Amino acid sequence: MFKHFIKLEWKAFFRSASFATNLALKIVMGFVAAYFMVIFVAAGVGVFFLLKEDLHMEPLATVNKYLIYYLFGDLVIRYFFQKMPVTNIRPLLTLPIKRNTIVHFSLGKTIISFFNVLHVFFFLPFTIVLFTHGYGYQVIFWHLGIAGLIYTNNFVNVLINNKDSVFYSLLAVVVALGAAQYCHVFDITNYTQPFFQALYSTNYLFLLPLFLAALTYYFAFDSFKRDLNLDTGLAKKSDEAKTENLTWLNQFGTLGTFLKNDIKLLKRNKRSRTTVFMSFLFIFYGLLFFTNSVEAYNNPAMHVFAGIFVSGGFLFTFGQFVPSWDSSYYQLMMSQNISYRQYLTSKWWLMVIATIISTIIASFYLYFGWQTYMLIVVGAIYNIGVNSHLVLLGGAFVKTPIDLTMANKAFGDKQAFNVKTMLISIPKLLVPMILYAAGYYLFSANVGFLLVALAGVLGFALRDKVFSKIEKIYKTEKYATIAAYKQKN
Repeated sequence: MFKHFIKLEWKAFFRSASFATNLALKIVMGFVAAYFMVIFVAAGVGVFFLLKEDLHMEPLATVNKYLIYYLFGDLVIRYFFQKMPVTNIRPLLTLPIKRNTIVHFSLGKTIISFFNVLHVFFFLPFTIVLFTHGYGYQVIFWHLGIAGLIYTNNFVNVLINNKDSVFYSLLAVVVALGAAQYCHVFDITNYTQPFFQALYSTNYLFLLPLFLAALTYYFAFDSFKRDLNLDTGLAKKSDEAKTENLTWLNQFGTLGTFLKNDIKLLKRNKRSRTTVFMSFLFIFYGLLFFTNSVEAYNNPAMHVFAGIFVSGGFLFTFGQFVPSWDSSYYQLMMSQNISYRQYLTSKWWLMVIATIISTIIASFYLYFGWQTYMLIVVGAIYNIGVNSHLVLLGGAFVKTPIDLTMANKAFGDKQAFNVKTMLISIPKLLVPMILYAAGYYLFSANVGFLLVALAGVLGFALRDKVFSKIEKIYKTEKYATIAAYKQKN
């Protein structure tokens, strides 16, 4: 039966309306996956010699000390990026197929996920290096124990993926533990390191992580099986209705109506709330650049790159999916007498307001000097004048329906990748980097600020003409977008 399911998955891939896009994405993601695999292999081999010969630290004990944060980081990355097991079960429920088989197949797809396989390319080389340097057969038990913990993360993620409160509570605990260790208040690694070390020093403790992996698989299996009914898991959930008038927006006419809908969308739906949270985290992205913690980021071009992202987190995470946020009722909207200009303008104003708010919140970067904050300010001007138009333009070519009840894929989706959107993305980041670097190296940093800001002001001045062009493109892509939103695979 599993073989039959695999054939169905294969046919769904090749018969999909977005087959060309999917194939191109698979090829690109293959290169990206190969890149990360090489990095992990190099890290797995090199970390032993780095710790032992350069830092004069015991390799296995040091890795075990910080392994707790590695596992927590893995869980966070999985929550936002790992695709949950999805199988179109409606046609299967009327066939003589056991429900257990359907659930086992869906969960089995997560076992061979890239997020699990990638860890092998770090831990397997590291284990081999340990074995060849006299650590004995016990490193095999240690490796099996770590593998059990990785798969425990996999099934825990399946269980908590749609439970924001659980995940954010866990994230808050991890951040608090990290801060406590940094401030020398409480060191969680004093309690976790002995456990990870015991996976190596004993011949039996590795069975505990394997048992945890099996136990979490059982709970994930039970959860999926309970929802595998037309009258429960597949039924529409009815929540208590809450009304918000937002009457103060009525003064803006049709534009105000669209803004009210967008504000309600951001507040009420899981996917949009996750997007708002991720855009808030972007504000702190600049700390990687402005603290000189990463040497490769310590140059003018990369600094303005950071300024663009610090102020434009919401613009990029929300704007790239216009009009996909309205995909569930887009056909109804297009059957009404709705002005595309007003619709796009409401989205534009939402991104502008969010950019201004992000820039104000980011004022704490003044701690690193006024020039650092100026990078963020001119980045915000460029975002408002240029990038806000570019994300709207790119949205016309993104045919990705969004499930507002799902929190995953907050950063993007496979159908959001195509040649047109890729080409449109180039001036979003490359142009301000070139302008600032040219002004910085040829004249001074102030001239670099001026060039980037002038580009944003020019884009804002040409807003009406640009909007007219974008409106035409949306009308041209209208029926292709509607057809794409009907796709269920």
